[in-house]
Amino acid sequence: MKLQVDGRAVYAYTANHELDGAKRTVVFIHGAGLDHSWFGLQSRYFGYHGWNVLALDLPAHGRSEGPPLASVVAMADWLVRLLDAAKVAKAALVGHSMGTLVALDCAARHAGRVERIALIATAYPMKATDAFLEAAKRNEYTAFDMHTIWGHAPRVPLGGNPNPGMWMYGDTQARLERLAPGVLHADLKASNDYVFAGGVKCPALFILGKRDMMTPPRAAKTLQEQIPGAQTVLIDYSGHSLMAEAPDAVLDALIGFLNSGPG
Repeated sequence: MKLQVDGRAVYAYTANHELDGAKRTVVFIHGAGLDHSWFGLQSRYFGYHGWNVLALDLPAHGRSEGPPLASVVAMADWLVRLLDAAKVAKAALVGHSMGTLVALDCAARHAGRVERIALIATAYPMKATDAFLEAAKRNEYTAFDMHTIWGHAPRVPLGGNPNPGMWMYGDTQARLERLAPGVLHADLKASNDYVFAGGVKCPALFILGKRDMMTPPRAAKTLQEQIPGAQTVLIDYSGHSLMAEAPDAVLDALIGFLNSGPG
């Protein structure tokens, strides 16, 4: 689906279904440098099981026009304008990495538009190393290497992809290579600089990878303590890229959470 937000074209994958006002809506928000296809299995499932799906490409990512947004707050406000463009009054938000901060901020400041949030591979604060930020700022390929290697559990280079014929490292790097210069740095800096003021009242689910090197489970503790009644699913064998490394486990967790009723 193509939408217009702020006068620019935005792409959202809908699982080949028209939006239906009688159905609940789930929005998938990708992480730094990535795009809507990161949620391939999960977005298809919900689109074919009674939900409206909007798996977004944030500005300057995937098929959406740029420029990139400079802050998490700007992304959250943009997301509300996208819901307006899609004529969606309220949605569940599923974020990955940087996308979790967007979901958090939107739920805190636009509570009337958010039914519940699922946070996949999150941390607060979500700091990038100086070396990572500098490499991304200089548009060096080493930034893509850091993103890819740190973004997967150590076992990934040895094989074991749950999707036969897929190469997780190559898949991630291909997405990053398509970015315009400066986009990855803008994402990393937005995540690095974000300050969460609290205030999330809706139901929340944390889906964390035990072997995550980018956002290890302990780094989510501050957020977990600030969201009353938050649930947590810890996936033992996965790193940061849970939707690729543990697609079925992530999907099962989302099915149980999203289908538990409106918040």
